[in-house]
Amino acid sequence: MSVSDATNWPTSALDAAQTAFAALTCEPAPLVFDCTVLACDAGLPQPVMPLPALRDWLLRHPRAYTARDEVWRELIRRARLDGPHWVVAAVGMAMPALQRYAAQLCEGYDGDPADIDAEVLTGFLTALRDRADLTKPAPYASLCRAAWRAGRNLRLQRQEYVPVEDIEHVTPGSRTPRVPYGHPDLLVRRAVALGILDPEDEQPYIDVRLGYRAIEPIAAAYGVSVDALRMRLSRIDSRIAEALGDGLLTGLVSPETTARLRQRAEQRRRCRAGRAATTRRENARQHAAAAA
Repeated sequence: MSVSDATNWPTSALDAAQTAFAALTCEPAPLVFDCTVLACDAGLPQPVMPLPALRDWLLRHPRAYTARDEVWRELIRRARLDGPHWVVAAVGMAMPALQRYAAQLCEGYDGDPADIDAEVLTGFLTALRDRADLTKPAPYASLCRAAWRAGRNLRLQRQEYVPVEDIEHVTPGSRTPRVPYGHPDLLVRRAVALGILDPEDEQPYIDVRLGYRAIEPIAAAYGVSVDALRMRLSRIDSRIAEALGDGLLTGLVSPETTARLRQRAEQRRRCRAGRAATTRRENARQHAAAAA
């Protein structure tokens, strides 16, 4: 079976995802899960398992919390770093829960059930791509909550809809305009200008802290480990919090303070360059030892 062989492609987003998962996991070259890469012994029955078999095992063992958490951390990591086939795999692994949520939300719903399906899937994919934090427990539960909330929000929005006879004569309520200053992006840009935030860290900081993007693909693109980037962002958080407390990002800054901040930035640059040089020398030494 292949996706291209399907003559009647499902109109429901969830049904389409299930069809894609079936095509991905069928013979002759099904996608399998290597359980040996997990961080600890999760108690899974085989070192390599077909994804449908792994899904069935997890469903039959609802109290295997360690196994479920370890499997889903690896699935999320692969979906973020290893290509779209692992995104399909993650959706297929969660399909029983996603279909159950969609069915519950469609009870008494007078709209198109396919819309609920699409929102449930969209909520799941958004969390899979960016929102689920792999350092916290129960990553699968966070994906499921995101899927449920997305479908529920669509249903609530439809309930809040009130038709009017003539939209042109509806008087809108007063709205308070938003003040443009103080926007987080502008504060980050000011932090860069003052030397509180290094220029090369600006975009990763915006992506992770303000855009709530997943840290794994950003660290990979940045060429550092996830732990290293996480620690770097934590130090930036502390510097920005201190600067906000001192009023440096919202008020005038004296020339003396500006010079001091730039001196600290130069010290960080030198330390980073020194660590990078040490790493390169160590890598070269290891390569030379391996070749000898």
